[in-house]
Amino acid sequence: MTQVLPPSGTSRRLVLVHTLSTGFALAVTPIAASALTTDSDDLEAGEVKVATSSGDIPAYRALPLKPKGKVPVVLVVHEIFGVHEHIKDVCRRFAKAGYYAIAPELFARQGDVSKLTDFKEIHSKVVSKVPDAQVLSDLDAAVAFAKKDPHADVAKLAVTGFCWGGRIVWLYAAQQPALKAAVAWYGKIIGEKDDLHPRFPTDVVGQLKAPVLGLYGAKDQGIPVETVRQQAQALAASSNAAARPRASIFTLKQATRSSQTTVQVSTKSRLRTVGSAHWSGSRHTTRSEVRARS
Repeated sequence: MTQVLPPSGTSRRLVLVHTLSTGFALAVTPIAASALTTDSDDLEAGEVKVATSSGDIPAYRALPLKPKGKVPVVLVVHEIFGVHEHIKDVCRRFAKAGYYAIAPELFARQGDVSKLTDFKEIHSKVVSKVPDAQVLSDLDAAVAFAKKDPHADVAKLAVTGFCWGGRIVWLYAAQQPALKAAVAWYGKIIGEKDDLHPRFPTDVVGQLKAPVLGLYGAKDQGIPVETVRQQAQALAASSNAAARPRASIFTLKQATRSSQTTVQVSTKSRLRTVGSAHWSGSRHTTRSEVRARS
């Protein structure tokens, strides 16, 4: 693969990761036996290259092999583990449901996290060095890539993201006017700001351009429920038409070992999201479906 950090003096704008990793990131192993596996039968699925201003970055794309006309597009934003097997599988699940799903490797300029095993090392060496502006630009590049595909309908565009990607979902919903739906699977709502990460979800309520569904664990120690409540209150109080009542926020109840929680939300904007999460021990897998209608 590639080195984690660029050599001294090398611009971090250079693309360091040119190929997606195979299998699961080492930081999430061992994988629970209950982890979902989605085959690629009747799908066009695999790695693609997305053009950006600083070079091509790798991405995983999946869509029905023989779609009937154009299909809605879903951007899938990975966690701190990059585009590993879990994210690829999520893309295939969307494709099985009739969507065009694409997950760009958003750490491509900062390094390969797939071989790192320590969460703190992943954050300090790579994740903390990834500018929000770069991430949002790369998501725009993924949309531009999809727009060139005759099977992709970018007029029906959605975004969903997990953990680190959940925060990005809120930021992207405040930037991309073409979005019809956004779903954040947890991720920090409030955090420490710096030059690379100047905003958090709580800061962009007034700029939201699409309905957002937020899914959060009621006993998640990393994301205080109070911050979730604060976001819900900010959405309710906002004068932004896209935030109220079109944006919704939902807090999941605690899921116990080997239990399953399912959420279904329907809003006035005709956003319908169905999601479920299944926990087994310390590992979890997720199922999600986003339907964005024009």
